[in-house]
Amino acid sequence: MRKIAFVLLIALAPVTAANAQNMPLNQFLAKATALEKKGPMALFSSDMGLLKKEMQASGKELRAERLAAKAAGRAPAFCPPEKGVEMDAKEILSHFRSIPQAQRNRMRVKDAFRSLMVRKYPCR
Repeated sequence: MRKIAFVLLIALAPVTAANAQNMPLNQFLAKATALEKKGPMALFSSDMGLLKKEMQASGKELRAERLAAKAAGRAPAFCPPEKGVEMDAKEILSHFRSIPQAQRNRMRVKDAFRSLMVRKYPCR
């Protein structure tokens, strides 16, 4: 029985890892809302790590896209300060929740994060 469970876990691991870096916005917000309701106990939830990894992966992908656009001579979608970007979870979630529901249904976390970066750090 343990062997079967282990095989299933290994078989599903790549799918889970792929989904963690391409999560639908509605799913992200549902998990974030559930974590908020847990209060301090949210720190012990596996979803906390999942959401953190999702944001880190989205940030890395957006940075790579921005640098690739600059290297190709195209205007980047956003222009963050050289010293780096600082945002807290409250600001990010507030922006994500401000996106109309119809758009959230078709949007990935990376796209929502891009929209925040474009709004907060426009290129001048």
